[in-house]
Amino acid sequence: MEAVLLPIVETINSYLSNYILIIMLIGAGLFFTVKTHAVQFRCFGEGWRRVFGGFSLRGGKAKSGISSFQALATAVAAQVGTGNIVGACGAILIGGPGAIFWMWIIALLGMATNYAEAVLAQKTRRVDEDGTVHGGPAYYITTAFKGNGGKILAGFFAVAIILALGFMGSMVQSNSIASTMSTAFAIPTWAVGVVIVIVAGVILIGGLSRIASVTEKLVPIMAVLYLLGGLVVLIMNAGNIIPAFQLIFECAFNPQASMGGVTFGIIAALSQGAKRGLFSNEAGMGSTPHAHAMANVSDPHEQGVVAMIGVFVDTIIVVSMTALVVISTLYVGDGALAQAFASAAAGSDPADVAALVGLDKTNMAQAAFSSFFGSGFGNAFVAICLLFFAFSTILSWNLFARLNVEYLFGKKGVIPFFVIALVFIFMGSILSNDLVWELADMFNQLMVIPNVIALIALSGAVSACALAHSKKKDANQD
Repeated sequence: MEAVLLPIVETINSYLSNYILIIMLIGAGLFFTVKTHAVQFRCFGEGWRRVFGGFSLRGGKAKSGISSFQALATAVAAQVGTGNIVGACGAILIGGPGAIFWMWIIALLGMATNYAEAVLAQKTRRVDEDGTVHGGPAYYITTAFKGNGGKILAGFFAVAIILALGFMGSMVQSNSIASTMSTAFAIPTWAVGVVIVIVAGVILIGGLSRIASVTEKLVPIMAVLYLLGGLVVLIMNAGNIIPAFQLIFECAFNPQASMGGVTFGIIAALSQGAKRGLFSNEAGMGSTPHAHAMANVSDPHEQGVVAMIGVFVDTIIVVSMTALVVISTLYVGDGALAQAFASAAAGSDPADVAALVGLDKTNMAQAAFSSFFGSGFGNAFVAICLLFFAFSTILSWNLFARLNVEYLFGKKGVIPFFVIALVFIFMGSILSNDLVWELADMFNQLMVIPNVIALIALSGAVSACALAHSKKKDANQD
């Protein structure tokens, strides 16, 4: 079954990521950058001020919704997952170091797209009499397109996100946790899966307030821990930092850029950058607007600028840390992959070359950290960081999927979804990594299509919000 299904899914993904995804993500990012007068750069400082203004590790409970910081933490918990470690390594392995440059571009443009998503999620959200908040792409899709057309698009999105995040995506996260924990501590993958299911079940059954309470504590701690560890490696390996940056730019712009005859072309780098960029920061995918819709703010613009910071933290900070550690230790100088590529024949598949020295996307980061921390501590450090990253993503993704289950089936669909999601989480810990990743990629990419179409259709409301704030700011300065 797997042997038959895997090549089919890979073919679908190649068309989605090489053509549709690149056009839609870069196109939407450029479009909203122009429409909002580069809101991601104009309001970058404001976004950080609002993040730290609402920073808390113990936000109080509200009658409805959550705080702006809790919404950001829940969104970042979804964004910062295996894509920041395993996904970034996969992009580098297949697309070359240049893929990281395109992940940066996707993120910088995606900040404007994520602003649009958060603004529209706020503008179209609905609040019941009991204070329950409903919001997300399904609601702004039906606002953009009235009648059956809007319902069909919204239904397609809802089904895609349930499959992408609630089922396949959670499998990816648990698979990565189980794989790294097995490597670091020799724990059976099935045992890791059982523990994840139990702990996640206890938190998920508490709903939005419990998930937000956990993520607002977990996200800052896990980010600081990982960045500090990466910073230590870079300081110890300072001489290779500039060559690592040089290699990133060389492979991004020069289609003949090669290491020992193995060519990383622009198409491969751009494709991997777009695909892994989407999986990493999720701008344009339609997942994080569910969290931002729940934020209690006085103006949609306020949550829009906060949402942009989530994309920046995810890719420009966390992914860059992974990339610099991996490239500076494995691809530069006498690194294991630099030597392997130097002896490889021209045209060799990068993944095959890496396999010759026992490396793949799941253990590259551990190998990089281990080169300075030692195999024991290095493997353990990455495994623990990825545990936090991936587990927090499981929590947020299941919340987003559950909200769409409610949209389609009402509250009666929540319990069946909850049970099936936990089964998928366990299955992910023991199933083949390649098929799990390919299925997750496919459904993630399918989510983009209806989401971006609706964003473009409602772009007038987004630009009006961004420009109204700009005029208000100018008036106050006068």
